[in-house]
Amino acid sequence: MATRVREKAVKRAEQKDSRPYAVAKYIRISPYKVRRVLDVIRGKSYTEAVGILKTLNKSSSMPILKVVNSAAANAENNLGMVKDSLYIAECYADQGPTLKRWRARAKGRGASILKRTSHITVILDELKGKED
Repeated sequence: MATRVREKAVKRAEQKDSRPYAVAKYIRISPYKVRRVLDVIRGKSYTEAVGILKTLNKSSSMPILKVVNSAAANAENNLGMVKDSLYIAECYADQGPTLKRWRARAKGRGASILKRTSHITVILDELKGKED
């Protein structure tokens, strides 16, 4: 049953992504709204993305800013990278569990309300050979 366990473990370790990342789960904002902000900062440098998120007038910009700062702190503390040399390589928002609520309507009926949640992931990488 456990054939080639060591070889499989080595292969898994080689294929593991070593880029710094951070994930925020169960954020009470719809992923559609979060993705609009993520599209703005994707591919930007860390400092530029932080500046954009601080000035952007969207409700999802503060949770995204926390995730970006957390990923940068992970890069600095765990991998020894410098924050100024980082850029946002990947960022995406997956849908989390949906809270189902009911609202009373006319003639004894009910209408469903779906309160959506998001899982926000930001993956950073170092600039290599680019001078921005």
